[in-house]
Amino acid sequence: MSAKKILITGASRGLGLALAQKLAADYQLILHASAQTSFTTVPPGSQLLCADFTDAEQIAAFCRGLKKEHGDDLYAVINNAGMAYDKSLIYQPEQEIDAMLSVNLKAPVMICKTAMKIFSLKHKGVIINISSVVGETGNAFQSVYAAAKAGLVALSKSLAQEAAALNQGGSIRVLSVSPGLIETDMTKDLPEAEKDRYINMIPSRRLGTVNDIAETVAFLLSDKAAYINGSNIQVNGGLR
Repeated sequence: MSAKKILITGASRGLGLALAQKLAADYQLILHASAQTSFTTVPPGSQLLCADFTDAEQIAAFCRGLKKEHGDDLYAVINNAGMAYDKSLIYQPEQEIDAMLSVNLKAPVMICKTAMKIFSLKHKGVIINISSVVGETGNAFQSVYAAAKAGLVALSKSLAQEAAALNQGGSIRVLSVSPGLIETDMTKDLPEAEKDRYINMIPSRRLGTVNDIAETVAFLLSDKAAYINGSNIQVNGGLR
């Protein structure tokens, strides 16, 4: 029996790459990045499906390709791709606002739509949307990013209920995962004083790692998590 196929968006670096490395042994991977040249490491046997999610036409083409090339045996989708321009909303150009909403919210919505079409035929599948702690707490200079990440939580909760209504007796699960402050390219340049300030706000007294998130996602994909559905899983060390 062939390995189950899963899609990971934003898989060329950071959390997406950690997810790919964690899941490669158990699943056949479909990896997304904005371009093939973005990949420096690709787990053996992985397939690439690239698109620029700031472009509506490329999102549509990506979804068509996902359904056509992988629809028969797609098991799960992990919407991980994200982008942020940290800036006061007062000074945020509309182009940056549109880009963040497109990558962080529209692309996941359209991929969820495609996945639901695929999963509804076999009454089985898993969708995991990667949100963020700022979608719950808010964060200065990340208003648009936070709004989009909050939207992923609402999308996941609503779609889980929709899946149940449309697939009586099926086992389609939809979840979101909200990482806290994680050691990635986005945080490595924080001044030490700023980093210490955040750590003092976290009961676990450390930043999270991409492996902390990857381990959680691996569990949620498994049959051991079969009764976890429509939930937002916080992986933040207790940060509030």
